[in-house]
Amino acid sequence: MSVTYTAELPVREETVEFLAGLLADERLRRGTRADTRSLSCHEQAILILRWFLDGTRMSQLARDNAISKSTGYDYLHEGIDALAAKAPGLHGALLAAKAAGYSHVSIDGMLVETDRCRIPGPTPGVDLWWSGKHDNHGGNVQVITVPDGWPIWTSDVRPGREHDTTAVRADTQVLPALVDAADDLRALGDLGYEGESDTITVAFKKPKGGLLTLIQQQLNKAHNSVRAIGERGNSLLKMTFKALRNVSLDPWRIGKIVAAALVILHTDHARTT
Repeated sequence: MSVTYTAELPVREETVEFLAGLLADERLRRGTRADTRSLSCHEQAILILRWFLDGTRMSQLARDNAISKSTGYDYLHEGIDALAAKAPGLHGALLAAKAAGYSHVSIDGMLVETDRCRIPGPTPGVDLWWSGKHDNHGGNVQVITVPDGWPIWTSDVRPGREHDTTAVRADTQVLPALVDAADDLRALGDLGYEGESDTITVAFKKPKGGLLTLIQQQLNKAHNSVRAIGERGNSLLKMTFKALRNVSLDPWRIGKIVAAALVILHTDHARTT
């Protein structure tokens, strides 16, 4: 016995139509013949948005749309790729931030938890996707935000065992782009980026067996108060998209999933910077 109920998605109709348009373009690019799909572009867009926003399980989405789970996953991955392809590039995002008159951006790592698999890492006895800091499996995604915490760019995923400095070095475009923008746009980060303090401004670290000077303490307080606002971006993404709280797909897809979520967020709020 089952119960039918009515639900609403917290998203504008314009956002659904935007995604449906991307899916229509993708079907045209693939040469998909008319009337060969189980769902229309609009129905497929709703399926994808339900997965992102409500974290609805594929078994439920498949039942609701009278399709198989494998077909549902095909539709989902098609939407993820179409959305991620529209994600802003790093150089463009930083140029837009400059044009908007911002004095700085914040960078912070976001762990997207996953229970999909366990793969041996380079260190014996340590899983590749295990984050000791968060005590969970997940992928590390770097998020750049403007001063009020609005996210403007996200990186590809790195295994959760990697700290922020390692993850940001693995993406060869991040540090050079921040250096190029440094004259007009300072990058702020937490002590997780201490290894790249020449590029990313971090707080003073308390010396072993010593104390910070009064001036250093005051500078740290000012730095942390400004940077903390920028860290809202990670919370905004995870609070808006339940799918980002735990991903059960291939962990290497997390980067595209986050990029797709960013595009949905920008579209729904009609804001990029």
